Amino acid sequence: MIDYSDYTVSIHYDRRLYRQDIAGSIAHARMLGRQGIIPSEDAETIISGLKSVEQEIEAGEFPWDPSLEDLHMNIERRLTELVGPVGGRLHTGRSRNDQIALDMRLYTREVIRETTAGLRGVQRALLGLAESNREALMPGYTHLQRAQPVLFAHHMLAYFQMFQRDAGRFADCYRRADVLPLGSGALAGVPYPTDRHYLAEELGFGSISTNSMDAVSDRDFLLEYQAAASVCMMHLSRLSEEIVIWSSREFDFVRLSDEFTTGSSIMPQKRNPDFAELARGKTGRIYGHLMALLTLMKGLPLTYNRDLQEDKEGFFDTVDTLLATLRVFQGMLPRMELNVPQVTRLAGESYMLATDMADYLVGKGVPFREAHGIMRRLCAHCEAQGRELQELTLDDYRGFCDRFDEGVYQITALASVAARDNPGGTAPNRVAEGLEQARQLLEEAANDF
Repeated sequence: MIDYSDYTVSIHYDRRLYRQDIAGSIAHARMLGRQGIIPSEDAETIISGLKSVEQEIEAGEFPWDPSLEDLHMNIERRLTELVGPVGGRLHTGRSRNDQIALDMRLYTREVIRETTAGLRGVQRALLGLAESNREALMPGYTHLQRAQPVLFAHHMLAYFQMFQRDAGRFADCYRRADVLPLGSGALAGVPYPTDRHYLAEELGFGSISTNSMDAVSDRDFLLEYQAAASVCMMHLSRLSEEIVIWSSREFDFVRLSDEFTTGSSIMPQKRNPDFAELARGKTGRIYGHLMALLTLMKGLPLTYNRDLQEDKEGFFDTVDTLLATLRVFQGMLPRMELNVPQVTRLAGESYMLATDMADYLVGKGVPFREAHGIMRRLCAHCEAQGRELQELTLDDYRGFCDRFDEGVYQITALASVAARDNPGGTAPNRVAEGLEQARQLLEEAANDF
């Protein structure tokens, strides 16, 4: 005969919530005793028993029983074994519906703090790279074609700003996760004189839920974390893509440390950027978990439905994957070496300065669109002859426009970046402002939560 009982079992993954579940139960028992809902001595016995259960779990001695299906029933069963029938008083005035909602909110707040700390670590690594190479010029790209010279530090600060937005998204998610659902019961509230504000204070919540039906069925905070994680992994994936490209022999912009590359099973010369490639690849699985949870939630009527058991495995994998990826980047970026001669050489490549030459002609009174056309013809002329712009004589230049003079030879990569002296630009003094702003943001981030 087929045994179908395993289909409803969740203990193999929800057991990771044991600390949150026990913390919530201790606060609940303390409140029950304080309110006179159960005798205070029973509350103290229950709290002592819960602490013993926690010690057993952490020592690896807890007798998990899959037949009890979930974390809550395993802990309550063991509590009753340890303290006797008084353990049965713990579930007074609550349901597994508001209990699991509480556990997930406690867990989400905790992982948001950990995620934000990881983001700050990646930002510090980017800032370190930028500051140690603050004068290095490199080619900036559009369409993966060399476009204009920029400072390498400017490029790194672009990613710093991406992760700053990520930190803001997780902070927003924290505020909406920071709402106590306990006391909502199964769906309609409870008929006991519970003190939900006391529970919120005990568990460090900023507020309590205002609708019991919404409280037990709300998983928006999980969706928000998954969405923020998806955007964050997208940023990590973009950085990974550049690292993969930059570390190729064709670009040769950076060299990764051996710790973050792997060899080939057949080609002994290979230094594959596997960590960056895996980060790029793992982004897809996090997107998948977001779509799975959105799909799970879209058809659920109020209030609790067993479908919500499926909110955890994907969420836990998202948390584990994102935290691991952030740890990798905190280690990989500080050990990444910039090939300064290579990026500097390419930043000064003549066609990179075509826009600056068009701007130079604008300064001579030529309308920009006309100047743009002149430079386009000049570049085509040089390509046809296999020459660089810097190799042209003044007569060559004047053959395309009589406004050219000796000043055209003062246009260099360094002059190009220096000319971008407006807020947010790549001029050295603007990048210095960006570096200082980044340092201040990280100092203030010590008070994130």
